[in-house]
Amino acid sequence: MAALSIRQILFPTDFSDASRLAGTTAADLARQFGGRLHVLHVVPPVTDPTPAPAAVRAIADDLGRGLSIVTAVTSGLVARQIAAYARKNAVDLIVIGTHGRTGVTRALLGSVAEAVVRHAPCRVLTVPAALPPAVPAAPSEALEVPETTSCAVCGATTRDELICEACRAKIRGEALDRKLREERAGR
Repeated sequence: MAALSIRQILFPTDFSDASRLAGTTAADLARQFGGRLHVLHVVPPVTDPTPAPAAVRAIADDLGRGLSIVTAVTSGLVARQIAAYARKNAVDLIVIGTHGRTGVTRALLGSVAEAVVRHAPCRVLTVPAALPPAVPAAPSEALEVPETTSCAVCGATTRDELICEACRAKIRGEALDRKLREERAGR
């Protein structure tokens, strides 16, 4: 098995707080691996791209101490343009921030990070908008972190379940009511 080589790192940004931590992470990885950092902003259709180049340069200046940085601004469907840029520039790793949207908001706005993960030609590291502070553990001490996810129905935090117990009970109750109505109608 070949050693992991990360020479080209892509950091797509939408200038949000969610992408700020991803940018720091991407810059740290570029320093650690001695790679080139690509800072990309995709201007969505029907948006004025005028301030984007200056904003991308400002982000590059903030992250760029001791780094080889390439900046780019493209336009189009965001996830597709990110994947296309990664493919065209032989990117080894995409580091993208997530807004953490769930439920109806995610259904209406979609998830760029999720679409990038599906279409990217390389590895993708997603970075949540807020990370808890790192607590160094004692070498012999194993930290047990409970797995939490969001309910696919209501968006509530669940413990390693796709659907929370309240939504599951409601779905079961609705299914039982439907079955009883169908049986009564068939008599």
